[in-house]
Amino acid sequence: MFKIVPIKAFSDNYIWTIIQGNEAIVVDPGDPKPVIKKLNELNLSLKQIMVTHHHFDHSGGILELQKAFNCPAYGPKGGHIKGITNPLNDNEHFNVFDQYFMAMASPGHTNDQLAYFCESEPNPILFSGDTLFAAGCGRLFEGTPAEMHNTLSRFSALPLNTLVYCGHEYTESNLNFAIEVEPNNVDIKNRLTEVKSLRDQNKVTLPSTIELELKTNPFMRCDEENVIQAAIAYNATTDNSPEEVLGTIRNWKDNF
Repeated sequence: MFKIVPIKAFSDNYIWTIIQGNEAIVVDPGDPKPVIKKLNELNLSLKQIMVTHHHFDHSGGILELQKAFNCPAYGPKGGHIKGITNPLNDNEHFNVFDQYFMAMASPGHTNDQLAYFCESEPNPILFSGDTLFAAGCGRLFEGTPAEMHNTLSRFSALPLNTLVYCGHEYTESNLNFAIEVEPNNVDIKNRLTEVKSLRDQNKVTLPSTIELELKTNPFMRCDEENVIQAAIAYNATTDNSPEEVLGTIRNWKDNF
């Protein structure tokens, strides 16, 4: 079975690296330099690239890595991301070290966002890019609140023990916002304490799990009465649909 390790890039990106034997697959290599450095340190060859969306901090290193390793890149269809050799559709399966991954259309942050899900044992795996974060979700740069809600609802239906690997180290700041939305949520309080301890030691706070997100992520709790009431109080609205609640708390987070 493969293992998954993070390569840090830019200020807070994680380039997730799947390793088996002397080969590696990287997810969202925005910066090729730390990838090449890590592969050389571990004496690994790059077998494959996976890309979740077009933003440069997730796709900017594709061409340089392909030049160095002559490897394919899997990612959103449309021809707008240079270097994609294997464009993927929603629900399309592909092979990663003899494990089947499924591409999941997950608009909200961007229109072209894909997530990648694998029903591996003992824990399924989700690479969520910038759609689902630990205790948060991505900014709605291109998508709508309804699209983001639909995407997060799809993630909510995954097995509770699914390990969630997202694209940035945003966990502490997201939990600081989550506790504003739900100040009496004990799960958020406990998680924030644990995460602060990890960050004080400069440790990675990921992966998360779907179960943990359902307990502590306000954007996946838009049908919970406490979150609804917090959104109404913030926006003075009477519309308590999950989509409206998500849009309200996303706007709240943007200005937090």
